[in-house]
Amino acid sequence: MTTPKFITYEQGEAALNWLALTDALAEAHRLPEAEIEDIFLYRGEDTLLSRAAWIDGLGSLVKTATIFPGNAAVEKPAVNGAVTLFSDRTGEAEAFVDFHLVTKWKTAGDSLLAARRLARPESRNILILGAGTVAASLIEAYSAGFPGAKFTLWNRTAGRAAQLAEQTGALVAEDLAEAVGRADIIATATMSTEPVLKGEWLQPGQHIDLIGAYRPDMREADDEVLRRARLFVDSRATTVGHIGEIKDPLARGVISEEDIIADFYQLDAVRRESDTEITVAKNGGGAHLDLMTARHILDWVGA
Repeated sequence: MTTPKFITYEQGEAALNWLALTDALAEAHRLPEAEIEDIFLYRGEDTLLSRAAWIDGLGSLVKTATIFPGNAAVEKPAVNGAVTLFSDRTGEAEAFVDFHLVTKWKTAGDSLLAARRLARPESRNILILGAGTVAASLIEAYSAGFPGAKFTLWNRTAGRAAQLAEQTGALVAEDLAEAVGRADIIATATMSTEPVLKGEWLQPGQHIDLIGAYRPDMREADDEVLRRARLFVDSRATTVGHIGEIKDPLARGVISEEDIIADFYQLDAVRRESDTEITVAKNGGGAHLDLMTARHILDWVGA
């Protein structure tokens, strides 16, 4: 019987590389399409999410996450959970990988993959909406993909933005509309149920990564953002019928499924066609991405 490896957060942080991860994610999307299943349970604002994925040739994975937005009040992470990676050949557990390690690198790596393909290569002014754990990891990831980038943070609670800015060297935006107008890349990493990013603020040539919304009742960008942009998703299977950012405007006829140009299983079509177009990528963060990321972590750290 194979003894599973235990991979800690510290081991992963010491070994991993953002560009190598995005290359691995791209290659994994050329394998057979993942089989995935999600189970959501809700209690008020709290969520229990169990995700499973199987990719022929890569293996299978189960990840269970708890999302408790109120944890900030008791100084605990809002998102917690566990990850198990299984062998594709025997079905045995190959690795127990730290949940926060997989989540961090999967989430930011997924958006970096989109930005490397859709943002203008010369992009240097990056605006992040949100000031939590995801925002901090996005600064790391985008810094690898866009060397020399300068970051601006906006958060509804200005004090949290100031705290992260002090830690990272970022600036803090006081006027969101003005900050959006100056940005090359805009990333939304909030827990908002109402749009905070307005399409009327956007400028030609910008790229937007929509990251935070993961429930049917969540939106970060208004309808005008989607109307003005060329729209991409990481996976149709995990976004179209599940996440408010796509599900809600589809249901109201604001956009149609034909407006989604491609997902990462059509990676050659995920590209910018002009310097003036606005592009939007919705990060759905499905279990197949957890599997791809966990396999990459095991290959880099646990081999």
